[in-house]
Amino acid sequence: MALPDSVTTCLSQPVHYVICKLGFEKKDTYDIDNILSGNGEVCWPAVTEHVCYLESDQSVDYIKSIRSLGPVCESVNSYFKSLTKEQFVIQYASWFHWTNCTEVFLEVFDALQSTQATEVALGLMKLTSCLERALGDVYLLKGNDCPFLLRDLLASEQLADVFGQAVMNVLRVFIGSPRGLNLRNVLWHGFASPQEIPAKYCAMLLFLTAGLGQLLQTYLLQTKSVLVHRPYVIFISLEELDAFPGNEILSIAEELVKLSSFVLKIMLPFWIAALTAFKQSRYADSVILLLPQLEAGLRLLFTTTNKCPNRLLTAESSALYTTFDEMLAKHLDNEEVNQLPVVLKEPAMESDFLWDFLNHQEGPRIRDRLSHGEINLETFPREIANQIVGFAITILCRFSDEAMFSLKEHMVIKPLMSCASCYQSRFHPISQLKKQVLECMKSIHLWPELATVPEEKEQKIKGLEGNAEANALILMISEIISQLQHYMPQNCCSSDDPINSVLTERLLVELCDTHICTLYCPRPVLEVVVVLRKISAQCHQVSRQVIAGAGLRHTQWLNKTLRSRQRHNYRRMLNSIKFLSPVLRLILLLITVELVSVHSVCKKNPFDYQQYLKFLKSVLQYTENLVTYTSPDKNKWDETMELTKKTLIKIKKISDRKLMLMHLAT
Repeated sequence: MALPDSVTTCLSQPVHYVICKLGFEKKDTYDIDNILSGNGEVCWPAVTEHVCYLESDQSVDYIKSIRSLGPVCESVNSYFKSLTKEQFVIQYASWFHWTNCTEVFLEVFDALQSTQATEVALGLMKLTSCLERALGDVYLLKGNDCPFLLRDLLASEQLADVFGQAVMNVLRVFIGSPRGLNLRNVLWHGFASPQEIPAKYCAMLLFLTAGLGQLLQTYLLQTKSVLVHRPYVIFISLEELDAFPGNEILSIAEELVKLSSFVLKIMLPFWIAALTAFKQSRYADSVILLLPQLEAGLRLLFTTTNKCPNRLLTAESSALYTTFDEMLAKHLDNEEVNQLPVVLKEPAMESDFLWDFLNHQEGPRIRDRLSHGEINLETFPREIANQIVGFAITILCRFSDEAMFSLKEHMVIKPLMSCASCYQSRFHPISQLKKQVLECMKSIHLWPELATVPEEKEQKIKGLEGNAEANALILMISEIISQLQHYMPQNCCSSDDPINSVLTERLLVELCDTHICTLYCPRPVLEVVVVLRKISAQCHQVSRQVIAGAGLRHTQWLNKTLRSRQRHNYRRMLNSIKFLSPVLRLILLLITVELVSVHSVCKKNPFDYQQYLKFLKSVLQYTENLVTYTSPDKNKWDETMELTKKTLIKIKKISDRKLMLMHLAT
């Protein structure tokens, strides 16, 4: 691994020139009055005239535009430095209301008065995030699906219609285009050190945001439109994110940061600022500062282990950045195996955690949501910040030399490392399926507690209760359970009651606790998991409908408001659910068994998984029909039982075949 001290910049030479030098080449002094009217409004024509265009196709000439706008940015920065906070608030605060986060922009003004380069960089990251979200809200005045990427948003016809194409071209010089300054991306992806971001560009974007507010106000008045802000993402079930203990984790963190080889020394101020923000309960700031540095440190590992040191630097506009997505992938873009997981001491832990918090669609997707302005920064949860900081500390420890042994053995660090070593994905589809199955089983276990009518008033289900066919179906369930024995813990099945002794919540919990590697899960497995999740969801919906329907019918029974046909249907329902309960529990057991065995079966057995997938889809069809038949407006209990009989026979046949093939394979 390259020594972090030897890295003096993560900006490639052309990008470093564009950001750090190009805008300083013109030494002209620009008069602020040229772009600022007497009442404090932005004179947009005087700004847009500095954007230059190529003669060939009239597209933006970014090099000339940055050079021309350099003195303008310097003038704006000097102007803001001359204002007191009170003057700035009086003159500009109202022009930030359209962003729905005025306070953030006022904080950016404070950052511009600071001597700390990290404050400016942090302010710029927050500014671009909030600006992107606000521009997306404006886009929705005229369009439907807001573009996910900032560059596509800024290039949209919808924003050009509202603000004018010339105005949008000014913005694209600063953010959104890899051929421009591209300030958002070089910061959010951890390429720029604090000293490499000129404060004048942050000042200019603050100025332009106020100018956009002025243009938007005019547009809204002319069109009589109302700007509606999309709601922020709200994190629920925060306890699911609790992977690391939070007590005293910062007590020795700063010492770790200074000694760990994971930290690029040019980025050290960002790490210190992140830990300071956490101590000050500025949790959003802490995570905004940490995520790019985790990416920068992992990029150093990635480029070293895969022997592509040039990828440590920012790519040009013709190539892709090396970002989290590529670093977490199984293969490189040339199809060679990614060596980063090999060099990590706990590859599953690091990758699983990062996939959970950054990538999985059902996870918090912290980086995406923060960088695109989807999270309210003022109410950012401490729980999430605690996990990111905890993860950062564990990875700092992993990449530190033996001289830090005493720190690694510290009473605060050891619990963190212990948690890291046993971390399992919480938001991978497999993990979510486990959660679904257990929640569904809890719901079905409520059925015996449902209020019923007196037994002497119950009627037998047509064609089932008290006859040989019912006994045959019960026997079939028992046989299927028997075929699944080799997947289960020993002695979990009672010969006296094989159904109720096996189809329990305890057994499913034990099976779901089985560790399944989710990293780089094969596509056939994921295809199966998608269908299994749908089956589980339908089973849970059936359970909810049974519970709600039984409660309603019992109340109506007591109140004597049921008609004769409804009473008869209610009796059929009560008897049906006695038989339906073990069937649904059996399906949940099948789901769990399939989940536990799917990796090994897929590799070892000659079983045709496409054919098995077809079988699973037939079970899905059964559960979907169950949802329909057991719905309050249908209540088709005879049809429910007839369909259940056919499905059990199908499950028995496929189970017999799988068992035979497994014996042949062994």
